[in-house]
Amino acid sequence: MYRFLTTPRWWGINVFVLLAIPFCVFMGTWQLGKFEERVDNHQAAERLPDPAKQKAAPLDSLLPVNTATSGRVAEASGRYGEQFLVPDRRLDDRDGAYVLTLLKTDGGRALPVVRGWLPAGAKAPAPPAGEVTVTGALQASESAGKGGGAAGGLPQGQLGVISAAALVNLVDDEVYDAWVTQADSPAGLTPVPPKAAAGTGLDVKAFQNLGYTAEWFVFAGFVVFMWFRLFRREAEASRDKALGLTD
Repeated sequence: MYRFLTTPRWWGINVFVLLAIPFCVFMGTWQLGKFEERVDNHQAAERLPDPAKQKAAPLDSLLPVNTATSGRVAEASGRYGEQFLVPDRRLDDRDGAYVLTLLKTDGGRALPVVRGWLPAGAKAPAPPAGEVTVTGALQASESAGKGGGAAGGLPQGQLGVISAAALVNLVDDEVYDAWVTQADSPAGLTPVPPKAAAGTGLDVKAFQNLGYTAEWFVFAGFVVFMWFRLFRREAEASRDKALGLTD
């Protein structure tokens, strides 16, 4: 009655099913792993280490910034140079701006240092003169979507985002593709707490991974369902033929 299972057609169907089901399960498990990884990164990002309890490490030893080094306390020495305001930054539900000063390091590259948060309408204090050593929580460069780009539409001396790309046309020095937020801000400024690294939040992409997980397992179930449906139809046709009900 089930001799049809030995036909070339059914050999092809069975091989396809035997390959498709493990593939769907593998892809579903992989997508679930990606979702769990994003959840773990999100939970780890929410537990950023307290800068006050960390030992500062040389800046270059923590680069490039990733999920492991974001929020770590970096140390760099040099002289302060150009200063900018990064407007439209809120802190404790108050409007204000970040005071960003470029530290020309001993290596020749400029490090963006957010010396603190400035209330709206206040005047930013000038950076100290001479050689200084700065310690602060390391942060990755912001994306262009954070603000209004380098300086487009903003008054002179202001930036929309904190990134090397935003500063490349405004300063002569090569700029680090990272920045630090200083823990000990000067008088008139409020320290800016470090933020989680980009891509560690439970964003739309994370739940897309979860949706893809469900889709792959549904595909696996659909393959099994179709196999049984074809098998049942073929078995009924073979039985009817054996009973002489069909030609």
